[in-house]
Amino acid sequence: MDMIVQNYVGCDISKQWLDFFDETSGRLRRIDNQTDAIAAYVAGLDPSRDFVVMEATGVHDRLLRHALAKAGVPFSRHNPAHTHHYAKSTRRRAKTDPLDARMLSDYGRRYQPEAEPAPCEQNERLQSLAGHRDQLVDMRARLKKHLAEAFEAIVIASLEDMIADFDRRIHALESQIAEVIRQAQHTARDYSLMVSVPGVSKVSALSLLAHLPELGQRSPKSIAALAGLAPFDNKSGKLSRRSQIQGGRSRVRRALYMAALTAIRTCDRFKAFYTDLAARSGSKKLAIIAVARKLLVVLNAIIRDKTAFA
Repeated sequence: MDMIVQNYVGCDISKQWLDFFDETSGRLRRIDNQTDAIAAYVAGLDPSRDFVVMEATGVHDRLLRHALAKAGVPFSRHNPAHTHHYAKSTRRRAKTDPLDARMLSDYGRRYQPEAEPAPCEQNERLQSLAGHRDQLVDMRARLKKHLAEAFEAIVIASLEDMIADFDRRIHALESQIAEVIRQAQHTARDYSLMVSVPGVSKVSALSLLAHLPELGQRSPKSIAALAGLAPFDNKSGKLSRRSQIQGGRSRVRRALYMAALTAIRTCDRFKAFYTDLAARSGSKKLAIIAVARKLLVVLNAIIRDKTAFA
């Protein structure tokens, strides 16, 4: 029996259209980023052979992901920082949508990524609500900064009223988010497991549930890369610099960084790990990032094994 060879189809995504490059046929094709056009294109793909590779583009890839999942066609999304680094390493300096699609096809062939799980309506709702909450929190923080600098009574009163309104909106949104979490048994279970880990607050757990649905499904190295907490070597010729973290999901990384700060203060195990690494590396920031990565690996394991932190 002949073995089926995977065909990697690169897709560059924009708000208006999608550019596809099929590595087997060498064909480039542009279609509208609309339901009917996407359905027609996906109908011509072979679920047993074709694998679509794209960059994570927020809401603009949603229609394509749902169509691919419905048709059973595997796909993967990748951080643009990583794919752009790959493009530079292969000396691709020009940047056009068709060339990006070709590069993504090559990227798939080179790294042979795992397929993503099918989109989950509940998780997408959670992402939307959590993203909106983050925006409100950022806006409230800016208002508080203005308040700290204000001196005119009318301005102060206005800012205080606005901040109070944001407090109410954020509280109401958090209640909605909690209800979404309770509605699905597996999500409620994962949430309970996550808050059993030292340093992981309810807000941190919410952010991780919403923005890192792969928790428990990936290897430690893979999950760290998704969060942007996997160190990348920074070497060129005889020059060797300290390894750096790059790319990844900023909201996830921020939630883990805040959780790490709390874990260092409240848990002897993480405090000892931090203290030892800070002393050896001479960098407190590097040690905090290492604690964040360790927390992520622990969270990945407890979600995978469905066991609380011990």
